Amino acid sequence: MSGTEEAPQAQVPREIVAAALGVASARGVPVADVTLRDIAREAGISRSTLLRRLGGTRQGLEEALRAAGVEPGGRKPVRERAVEAMGALISEQGLGAVTFERVAAAAECSVPSLYVAFGGRDELLHAVFERYSPILDVEAFLAGPHGDLEETVRRLYRMLAGALEREPRVLPALLAEVFARPGDENIQVVFQNLLPRLLAGLGKWLAGEVAAGRIRDLPPLLLTQQMTSPIIMHFLLRPAAGRVAGADLPTRDEAIETFTRTFIEAVALPSPGERSH
Repeated sequence: MSGTEEAPQAQVPREIVAAALGVASARGVPVADVTLRDIAREAGISRSTLLRRLGGTRQGLEEALRAAGVEPGGRKPVRERAVEAMGALISEQGLGAVTFERVAAAAECSVPSLYVAFGGRDELLHAVFERYSPILDVEAFLAGPHGDLEETVRRLYRMLAGALEREPRVLPALLAEVFARPGDENIQVVFQNLLPRLLAGLGKWLAGEVAAGRIRDLPPLLLTQQMTSPIIMHFLLRPAAGRVAGADLPTRDEAIETFTRTFIEAVALPSPGERSH
C-alpha cells in the first residue's frame, strides 16, 4: 500500500444500521438526530461497544447509511448541540458535575471541537446562561418602547417566570447553587455574568424611573433585588409548594399580578398632581 492510500474503514454491522433506522423511524426524525446512546440501546449493546464497532466515530455509520441508500440528514452544529447538552446536564446534575468531557459525550462531539467552538468552559457556560435565562429578552424589551411603570413590571415578571419554569430547568439549578455555594469558583462565573447584566439592564431602567420621579430613590442593587427577589423565590419554590397539601398555591397569573402590585405599592411615588393635594 502506498503512503497516500488510506486504510479501509471497518464495515459497520447491518444490525447497527438497522437499529439507527429503527429509532429514526419510530421518532420521525432524520438518522443524524438520533443519539448514539439511543442507537446502542436499540441494538442491545453499550455505547462504548457501539463506538468500537463504528471505528471510534459516527462517520462510519453515516457512510454505511449512504451505502444503503439512506441520507442521514443534517445535524445541528457543535455549538448548538453543546449548549443544549450542557443545559440538560446542569438541570439534571448541577453545575459542579458538568465537565467538558461530559458535555462532549452528551453532544456527541469531541472535547477539542468544544474548545474550537467556545474557547473554554466559561465561554460555554456564558452561552448556556444567555440561552436559558431571560437576560437577552429583558434587555431587548427595555431597549424598545414599553408601557407605564406597572405594565413594564408585569411584563418583566412574566419573562422571569417563564425562564424559571422552562425545561430544562437551567436557571433554577444555577440559582440554587448560587445560594448553596456562593464562594465556589464555578458559581462566581455565573454570578459575575448575572449581576452586571441585571444592573446594566433592570438597574439602568429603574434608575431612569428614579430620575423621572416615579419611584423612590434607593440604592440600585437594593432596588433591583427588591423587584426581582420575591418573584424569583416564589417560582423557584413553586414546584415543591405545589406538592404540599393545603398550600393554596395561586395560579401563575395571580402570583405575577400580586407581586406586580406589591412592588408598585412599595416603591411608586405619587404623581406631581397627587402630591399637590
